[in-house]
Parts: sequence; structure tokens; C-alpha cells
Amino acid sequence: MKTLLRILLLALSAVVIFCAMLVFFGVSNKPGIDVGWTLTRDDVVRAKKILHEGAKSKPDEIGTIELTQPDLNLAANYLLNRYSKSAAQIEFKNNAVRFTVTMTLPKNSLGQYLNISFRLGNDDHSALPSLTKFKAGKLLLPAKFAAFVIDNTIRHTSLNEYFILATRPIKAIKIDQQKITIVYYSNMNTLIQARNFLTQGGNDSNLDIYQQKITEVIARHDPEWRLSLADLLKALFELAYQRSTIENAIEENKMAIMAVNNYVNRKETGQFMSFPGSRQTAEKRYPAFLFKRIDLAQHFIASAAITASVNGQIAKVVGEEKELSDLQGGSGFSFIDLAADKAGTRFGEMATSSPENARRIQKAMSEIKDYGDFMPDPRDLPEHMGEAEFNQRYQSLDSATYQELSRQIDARIAAMPIYKTD
Repeated sequence: MKTLLRILLLALSAVVIFCAMLVFFGVSNKPGIDVGWTLTRDDVVRAKKILHEGAKSKPDEIGTIELTQPDLNLAANYLLNRYSKSAAQIEFKNNAVRFTVTMTLPKNSLGQYLNISFRLGNDDHSALPSLTKFKAGKLLLPAKFAAFVIDNTIRHTSLNEYFILATRPIKAIKIDQQKITIVYYSNMNTLIQARNFLTQGGNDSNLDIYQQKITEVIARHDPEWRLSLADLLKALFELAYQRSTIENAIEENKMAIMAVNNYVNRKETGQFMSFPGSRQTAEKRYPAFLFKRIDLAQHFIASAAITASVNGQIAKVVGEEKELSDLQGGSGFSFIDLAADKAGTRFGEMATSSPENARRIQKAMSEIKDYGDFMPDPRDLPEHMGEAEFNQRYQSLDSATYQELSRQIDARIAAMPIYKTD
């Protein structure tokens, strides 16, 4: 017991010392590098493409991503400037990657900026790089000491969930003079865990505003009638339209979608449709419906939430894999469910693809009459197909017959006025 306590005290002391050094030497009123990199529209598009590159591979397949120095700089600065006025400078040197980071801090008496730099490299020909150098301001700290403290800080804070999701699929990272090559393997369970984690509502006060709006909708609802998903979306997008400008429309739409998803998918409904951490938004609860079906509302808003939080490619993969899983012992493959997934994905894309589209969907959704304005009627599509019937009629997801029906569903969705762009 004494040995264990001694180790805990040493670890705690290391964290305290590291933090003290970081504050004393790393915090300054002068930025290490210029902050506030102004990203053009093309930069943002390119950065998102880089960050979504890994979604191109299907589950259970090995994928490879190659990133150049400009790619890394663009993606890093895009991410940093979403949360604070910050900057990163990334360089390749001697088969290692050197990061120089300046972050703007909240107002305080110590300094306006945190300046750190560190280097990652493949020591001893290891598959994954490790920290080989760390500086707080101009103070060089022992790399192993810094790595130990950073690792323990991540493992014992909320950052651990993000770290696991980001690193679990990665199998190898190779660094050379021109690029880094990332080899990853992401199975369906990993995708589902990421989906569930990334689409759950957080503690943002803006999300509370939208959840309160749902409470008001539920309080006014006549229990003799089904609760339409359209009632929830219309009310929340009316609120989003009132609260938004062109600058914040995308974020407001994300909040609206997440709040509705938290309500509709609050109870776990199986491995593929569970959203842990969702808050209860009203004492009275009514299931939401699309075309008199609860499952369609769940599919639609879940896919919209995935797309708004991550991207449409993952929403597509999860939707199809869910239906394939139903072939064996489930409700069977359903093109009706798949149509709801596809429509939800398109809705999430439209709501978050650009500030202009975000404002356009807000106005359109605030004027809808019913769910037929954002979801085409899918009830003529085949469903409840077991494995034998599906194999006989469609063979696989790659068959011409399957792809043709999939394109027909896409065409129905694209024909809806609400999803048309200029």
C-alpha cells in the first residue's frame, strides 16, 4: 500500500511540476507565431476534405491516408481556429514532425498566449511515433517526462474518450521527408462507438435553449394525436432562424438537430441506434413519428445528427450496415428504413454544408406543413426481407439491381424542393 501511495504521490507531483513549468515558461503576452490564420472558403473546403479522408474506407478494411506538410498545416489551423484564435506551424525534418503551437488564452493576469512546441518521431523503428522533444516557451523539458504527464492527463480527464476514438483505429504512422502515411483499420463497432459519442448532446448552454423549446412543444401536444417529427423540427428551426446570423447559422442548426436527436433517440433501441448521454428534455414523453412509424423518425434524425457531427459517408455506411445486420435474426432488410437514413443524411448535409444553405433550410423548415415536406413517402419500397430473399433479389450492396433502387431513392429525395440549392 505504501508503494502504491508513493507512486500516486510521485505522479501527482509530476503533473503539478509540469503544469507549473508550462504556465511559468509557456504563457506569455507575445505569441510564438502569428495567430488568427484567415481561412478562405477554399481552405475550409480543403480542410474538411482532409479531416474526412478516413471515412472513405469501408468498415473492416485497411485504409491508408497520406498527408503532406501543407495538408497538416491547413487541417490543424482549421481545427484550432474553430475554438480560439490560435495557430499551428508544422514542419517535416529528419523523418520527424515538428509542431509549434500558439493558443490564445482567456483573459488572465499571467499572459495572453500559451506557446509550446513538440516533435514526434518513430524511435527504434516503432510503428507509432512517440514524443521526442517538448518545449514550453523556450524551456526544453525532458521528452519522457512530458510524455508521461500528457498521457496521464489524457487518461484521467474527459479527453480520454476523444483520444481513444482518434487513436484506436490507427495501426501505423510512417514519417518521411515529404509526408506522413497513416495506416488504419476501423471496424463497424468502432464506427458505432464514434457515432454514439460524437452525436450525443454536450453541456452547451445553447443546446439547453433548444431542449427547453422541445419541452414547450411536448407540453402543448395533444396526447390523443401522434407526435410528428415535423412538429419538433419546425419549432426548433423556427428558433434557429430567429437566433441565427449568416456567421452562426451552421452551429445553431447543429444544436437544433442534436436536441431533437437527444429526444427521439434517448432510449437505447439496439446497438446501431443508441445514443448514451442524451438528456431527458421533458417529464412527459411521446414517441415521434414519420408516416405513422416510430423507427422512421429514429432513422431520419439519427442520420442527420451523424452527418451534422461527423459526415455523410459515415451516416451512409452505418445505415446500410444496420440493415444488413437485420438480415440475420432482425426485422429484415428494409429499403424504407434506408430511405429515412438517406433523407436524414441529406437534411444534415443541407443544414450544415454552408452558411447560405444553413439559413435556407432554417427558413424552409420554419414554413413546413408536415413531414412530407422533408421526407418523401417510402412506403412502396420493399422491406422485411430475410437473408435468402435479399440475396435472391439483390445479391449484395454492389449489385446493379441494388444500386438502381438506391439511385431511385436518392432521386426522390433530390426532387424535393427543400433540398434544392441555387
